[in-house]
Amino acid sequence: MNISVVIPVYNEANTIEAIVKRVQAVKLHKEIIIVDDGSTDETREKLERLAQKQKDIKIVTHDKNRGKGAALRTGFGSVNGDVVIIQDADLEYNPKDYAKLLEPILDERADVVYGSRFLGGPHRVLFFWHFVANKFLTLLSNAVNNINLSDMETGYKVFRKDVIENMVLRSNRFGFEPEFTAKICKKKCRIYEVPISYSGRTYIEGKKINWKDGLRALFIIFWARLFD
Repeated sequence: MNISVVIPVYNEANTIEAIVKRVQAVKLHKEIIIVDDGSTDETREKLERLAQKQKDIKIVTHDKNRGKGAALRTGFGSVNGDVVIIQDADLEYNPKDYAKLLEPILDERADVVYGSRFLGGPHRVLFFWHFVANKFLTLLSNAVNNINLSDMETGYKVFRKDVIENMVLRSNRFGFEPEFTAKICKKKCRIYEVPISYSGRTYIEGKKINWKDGLRALFIIFWARLFD
């Protein structure tokens, strides 16, 4: 299958070249679509240099920052592959996990695969309250959607392109995660989880999600399932 890797980027000048190199190192027939979401640091300049040298990279830009969900919608509009991989632009998620993420789809067992940080893969030890918040949001999403995910908020989501055809996604920021989950459940997609490695970072190192995004996620869990 042809793979489309969609990378939303906002102010990741310190990591963008490294993550692109890691994605390119994975032996797959793929395209790389990078959406610069209004970066104000040197990210865009570095992307322009990468695009000049690398023919497998497509750069799309937003004039101003609109959020991860908005960047993903833009990226999805440019995919040509049979399967889409969402890849964050930081170094928290390792493209070496692509093979295990793709396996249930290539075996035709799954339409969507979540890479879980909580199923036993190696991970950096970090924030207790982030862990609690993730577990709570996942539990609530599971209850509303009648599923048993271990990590709804994971950044690694892989799916067949036809999953998002005719799917209306509205969340602009990190609310994409619960919204996408609710809508694939409505479509009765076959969902799998696989363990992944996770190298979380601190706020000093550039982490962007905050408590306000958690409150938005609470609203979106119910809204996307019951009203949208």
